[in-house]
Amino acid sequence: MNILILGSGGREHALAWAVKQNPKCDRLIVAPGNAGIAMLAECADINILDGATVVTFCEENAIDFVIVGPEAPLAAGVADACRAAGLLTFGPSAAAARLEASKAFTKEICDACAAPTAGYARFTEAAPARAYIAEKGAPIVVKADGLAAGKGVIVAMTEAEALAAIDDMFGGEYGAAGAEVVIEEFMAGEEASFFILTDGTHALPIGTAQDHKRVGDGDTGPNTGGMGAYSPAPVLTEALQQQAMEEIVLPTIAEMALRGTPYQGVLYAGLMIENGKARLVEYNARFGDPECQVLMMRLGAQALDLMLATAEGRLDQVQVNWGDDHALTVVMAAQGYPGGYLKGSQIRGLEELPEDSRHMVFHAGTATRDAQIIATGGRVLNVTARGETLQQARDAAYALVDRIDWPGGFCRRDIGWRALP
Repeated sequence: MNILILGSGGREHALAWAVKQNPKCDRLIVAPGNAGIAMLAECADINILDGATVVTFCEENAIDFVIVGPEAPLAAGVADACRAAGLLTFGPSAAAARLEASKAFTKEICDACAAPTAGYARFTEAAPARAYIAEKGAPIVVKADGLAAGKGVIVAMTEAEALAAIDDMFGGEYGAAGAEVVIEEFMAGEEASFFILTDGTHALPIGTAQDHKRVGDGDTGPNTGGMGAYSPAPVLTEALQQQAMEEIVLPTIAEMALRGTPYQGVLYAGLMIENGKARLVEYNARFGDPECQVLMMRLGAQALDLMLATAEGRLDQVQVNWGDDHALTVVMAAQGYPGGYLKGSQIRGLEELPEDSRHMVFHAGTATRDAQIIATGGRVLNVTARGETLQQARDAAYALVDRIDWPGGFCRRDIGWRALP
């Protein structure tokens, strides 16, 4: 079959890498793609936020299956446009993607289905928000309601930080995403990611992961989109996964169906674990990045079969075949990230690295210039490895990192520390 993946990051490179291994895949196109993706698939420079453009491209290229990678096309209704045109599509409708696109909507769903989550209040003006913070005190969490490219969440340890976040959000720092603000109770504990496929009726857990949000070793410095991840997440035991399914995920899926907006795609539940119980931090409507990279490394070719079963409404007929293994990815980012960083620095040594079922460098922000790989983003490479143990996966990933010649880049050296002795 002919398959189109929308997106240009490390998540989409990992999805393309897994899909390409499946014999069902005849032709693979990624739009717009990046330098790494171009080594294994065709790339197409189209506007992936415009549903009509995507549909026309699919018709012209006889596309059989569309996989929507990032959140922005989902929120823009691209999956709706594809389905309306009769295209088999993986990814939720715009209405269902509100579980990520609106923090306030997610809280509303949690209230309706009694899913455990942090206490909260929502505001459209600064003055009452500031008064609420003064009443509740710190630590406290301030979130821009809409999509802010992973940057609209401030975990404020002091009231001053929280009030500054309110001023930034209502002052336009995050554009339209900050027009409404959700203020949440601070949840202590250990955070982990739980991934579930759902066709709107059936649900299939497909793995756990933990990522490292802060830029520096020891979880220090500002939050980022993620500096590394590993799978599985030991903190998410079988008992906790069962509790999360019964109390959070399945009630959410049922509530979405009840509202006439069934959720179809991957549901990424960010969970906070404390005292043996999981509470919902947030939902994402797509695979996490860089969590997708470790999940795809472990799933391999079966990822396509699972996504097809999701899109065709037959998830109850498939199962995940897990190896007893581990995967870990290290993000290499441009110096200065997540603040201002330079683009265009050259990356050497990638062509000498192994690319197989146990070692892979997924490109997140790269392009080709004069036959050289250059950095074009903040998070640039996802250096990924599998191992029989997490320690082996970690050692293999850092061995690859050390072979990459990129003075303009940096990485954390402690990915996986929570799960290692």
